[in-house]
Amino acid sequence: MSILSLFGCGRKSAPEYPADVLTLRDGSQATLTFFKHASLAITVGGKYIYVDPVSSYADYASLPKADVVLITHSHYDHLDRAAVETLLTSETEVLCDRTSAEAFEMNCYTMRPGSVATPRPYLKVEAVVACNTTPGHLQFHPREREDCGYILTIGGTRIYIAGDTEPTPEMKRLKEIDVAFLPVNQPYTMTVDQAVEAVKAFRPAIFYPYHYGEVDEKTDIDRLVAELEGVTEVRVRPLE
Repeated sequence: MSILSLFGCGRKSAPEYPADVLTLRDGSQATLTFFKHASLAITVGGKYIYVDPVSSYADYASLPKADVVLITHSHYDHLDRAAVETLLTSETEVLCDRTSAEAFEMNCYTMRPGSVATPRPYLKVEAVVACNTTPGHLQFHPREREDCGYILTIGGTRIYIAGDTEPTPEMKRLKEIDVAFLPVNQPYTMTVDQAVEAVKAFRPAIFYPYHYGEVDEKTDIDRLVAELEGVTEVRVRPLE
C-alpha cells in the first residue's frame, strides 16, 4: 500500500516523504520511506534503518536518529559523511563497504561480498557483490573494489538493496527475495534490458527501480514496467 506519511511522526518540523507499508512474513509491518535516488529508510518496530543517506536528498536533521546505517559504496551519491553523522547516536551501528569504512574514524561493520552481520536482533544483513560487467563500464564500479549490495532479513522478509551494479552471476543466483531495489541508469548501472534480465533471473515478489535519473540518458520506466508485466509487481516511486 502506498502512502504519503510524516516520517518521524510527532516531529513538527519533519517533512513529508512518500512511503510504502509492507506486511512482513511474521505478520509485523515495516515502512519503506523514499527520499531520492538511492537514499531510503526502513522503519520497523520503532527502529530506523537508513540506506545511503545523502544530505541533498533529505533533511536528516529533522528525522529520527538511526539505529542502523547501511552504505553500499564510496561514491558521492551514496556516501555522505555529514549525513551519516547527523543521524548518529552512541548506539548507532554503521555497516559499509571497505572503501567507505576508510572515511570514518569510528568503528563500523566493514562488509565485503559474502559477509554476514547481525547488527540488531531484528536485522540480518548479507553483503552481495555490486559491480559493472559490461566492457567499457568496468571502471565505474570495479569488482576488485568490493562495493556491496545488501540483503536485509527483517521479520522473515528478505529485502535486496543492490547498490550500484549490473547483473552479476551472484545476483542471478539469489533465492527467495521478497523485495528488490535495482539501479537503472546509464552508463553507470543497469539498462532497462539488464534490469529485466535480472528480475527474471531471481524473481522478487516486488521490484522497485531506483537510482535512476541525474544522467543524460533518461530511463524508460514505462518500458521497464511493460516488460515485467506478469513477472513481478513493479512499484515506481519518486526516486529520480
